[in-house]
Amino acid sequence: MESSLTHRFVDVNGIRLHIAEQGQGPLVLLLHGWPESWYSWRHQFGPLAAAGYRVVAPDQRGYARSEQPPDVTSYTLLHLVGDVIALIEELGEEQAIVVGHDWGAPVAWTAAMLRPDKVRAVARLSVPPDTSSTTMRVATDATIRAIQRRGSGASASWAFPAVRAGVDIGSSPEQ
Repeated sequence: MESSLTHRFVDVNGIRLHIAEQGQGPLVLLLHGWPESWYSWRHQFGPLAAAGYRVVAPDQRGYARSEQPPDVTSYTLLHLVGDVIALIEELGEEQAIVVGHDWGAPVAWTAAMLRPDKVRAVARLSVPPDTSSTTMRVATDATIRAIQRRGSGASASWAFPAVRAGVDIGSSPEQ
């Protein structure tokens, strides 16, 4: 039986985030864009939960029902990445698949670059690839090497800007 969508608040990285969640299994974090909220992902919850994933979409820092710190310096990309990593840990998980749309995409990508130990896979939606950045290429190569050290296979392919590497991210949620 499919679980229903629930809402709650969690304290992470010094702030209170509202999250919507559904399902059981490996964690999939869905990060919304600007000026959206968790609600942008409402149509993805059911299919992902039915496929065997635990789906969580927070209202990111400053949006909707999440805390809105008054100081503009509280909204750096590193603060947002810190929220993602702290959320993974607060949810009792070791890793997550992180999907970002629009403004959520650089948050997801940066989390994967800085913490490949916490981000099992990453997807960026509705944003162009950044193939001109040397930092991005170096970080991408480092991320690929880290994933390949964990075990490589031929069941999945993962597209990165300027490179493509065969990496097994699991053909089913159990892997």
